Amino acid sequence: MAFAPMGPEVSFFEVLDRHRESLLAALRRGGREPPSGGSRLASRFEDSVGLQMVSHCTTRKIKSDSPKSAQKFALILKILSMIYKLVQSNTYATKRDIYYTDSQLFGNQTVVDNIINDISCMLKVSRRSLHILSTSKGLIAGNLRYIEEDGTKVNCTCGATAVAVPSNIQGIRNLVTDAKFVLIVEKDATFQRLLDDNFCNKLSPCIMITGKGVPDLNTRLLVKKLWDTFHIPVFTLVDADPHGIEIMCIYKYGSMSMSFEAHHLTVPAIRWLGLLPSDLKRLNVPKDSLIPLTKRDQMKLDSILRRPYVTCQPFWRKEMEIMADSKMKAEIQALTFLSSDYLSRVYLPNKLKFGGWI
Repeated sequence: MAFAPMGPEVSFFEVLDRHRESLLAALRRGGREPPSGGSRLASRFEDSVGLQMVSHCTTRKIKSDSPKSAQKFALILKILSMIYKLVQSNTYATKRDIYYTDSQLFGNQTVVDNIINDISCMLKVSRRSLHILSTSKGLIAGNLRYIEEDGTKVNCTCGATAVAVPSNIQGIRNLVTDAKFVLIVEKDATFQRLLDDNFCNKLSPCIMITGKGVPDLNTRLLVKKLWDTFHIPVFTLVDADPHGIEIMCIYKYGSMSMSFEAHHLTVPAIRWLGLLPSDLKRLNVPKDSLIPLTKRDQMKLDSILRRPYVTCQPFWRKEMEIMADSKMKAEIQALTFLSSDYLSRVYLPNKLKFGGWI
């Protein structure tokens, strides 16, 4: 059942529709993007998928008879035993559930997380195949309905509150939307402000998602599922700083730590909608609304500029060079100097109507 059209007139989405046609044409050409203005650290890059494991990556041996690795070996066997029981009984557990089966033994959640990642990488299967689910922190709102694995019907139509991203993305079915685009919002505060400004209804039909900073696995899986199901344009709204760019790259190209699962997680068709460093000068954002780059910021920016996928994104490189030359960064909230609702009333509508993405 389709949603009733609301919001802007059809002509508003003309540029978006042309962009979608170019994305579909790229898929027909074999998945390559159209031209645009531990052991897991060893990875390569494919523009149609994202970061990928290399065949000759460095490995680390864990041996039961080595004093240095005996404890790690024992913990791996314990978690493998738990995974075996989950698969045999066709039940699921979260990483948090596994940690709390013996919190004193594991010490902290990170130990469990790293071992589960190692097992996934070693067996070359997803966490879902291990019957381990991640706890979701992301939110979704907008023109989307679906049915969860247990039969629960979910309607994400924008209201005062959003819907939590499900913990079992592979289990959702019967997805229905008329959305013209998906907007990934870096921060929860910005996402909530757009909800308060009724952005989804004003720019309907659309879908809005936030991973509340660095996205969890389920948020990334949901973005991927939306792309694979509907092939509608996906845009990111992040701070004009190295941290925001890093988060955008995780959605688009993947992370080093999860490169073995990149084909399940990445959407290389994602575009950078804002906040662009060039927007700061264009909109005359005052200097007192900008923040100097820290030494850590500069190191992060230099690291991103050296990554292989930046070579096929000349417009991204130009924006990052603008940031590097100015030695300044800005949060999305810097736009409030123009007006409190400038982001939802002017900035995003104009960007989407006139193709202001890269």
